Amino acid sequence: MAKKIVVASGKGGVGKSSVTVGLAKALAKRGKSVLIIDCDTLCSIDMFLGVGEEIVYNWGDVILKRCDAENAIYNADGVSMMTCPKSYNGVSVVKMKWLLSVLDERFDYIFLDSPAGVDLGFILACNVSDRGIVVSTPDPVCVRSACAAADEMRKYSVTDVRLIINRLKKSELRRRKILDIDTVIDKTEVQLIGVVPEDDKILHSTMGGSIYKRGQVSYRAFNNIASRIEGESIFLYF
Repeated sequence: MAKKIVVASGKGGVGKSSVTVGLAKALAKRGKSVLIIDCDTLCSIDMFLGVGEEIVYNWGDVILKRCDAENAIYNADGVSMMTCPKSYNGVSVVKMKWLLSVLDERFDYIFLDSPAGVDLGFILACNVSDRGIVVSTPDPVCVRSACAAADEMRKYSVTDVRLIINRLKKSELRRRKILDIDTVIDKTEVQLIGVVPEDDKILHSTMGGSIYKRGQVSYRAFNNIASRIEGESIFLYF
């Protein structure tokens, strides 16, 4: 049975989808079978994985019986993904749970990349997940949104919620231009599972760059977070 993890942010622009891909690749490197389900109708996961031109079917087509699940699963760099339909017409929580039951035994991990905010895509993802990750950058607006997203997750019985602080710049931290790690934890009221430093290579990932590659400043961070997801005790590196 797969561990199902919803990844949310509350506010857009914090790098939530790139974090999802980075963690999926880090777990795949450890020999785990990983599926990412894009729950955002804006659809970015396929671009991050470099399979955007290959997409024919999405998970909505599976729910509406237009194709089998196998037809809507695409593979890249050891990670599988299903892209989101352009609208949620014909989709319900009951049908989403059915979809996950079809996929459950095939993967070790299923990440559900939810849209910013708490709309239907977020609700669908939370209703089929047993764990949650909320992503925030270290600024007051994003932290407030992350806190709200974590609260909403818990309303849908996602009780095991963890925090990732993304795009942290040491130089800005030293100059107190951004919130420090302890303040972000206190204001979100979520237990920290990892910190990902700012990485210019990730910013260019949709133009052929890589989200997860040895030598990048974020590479070790993703590996450490993947280890913690697996239950290992890893010292916080940043």
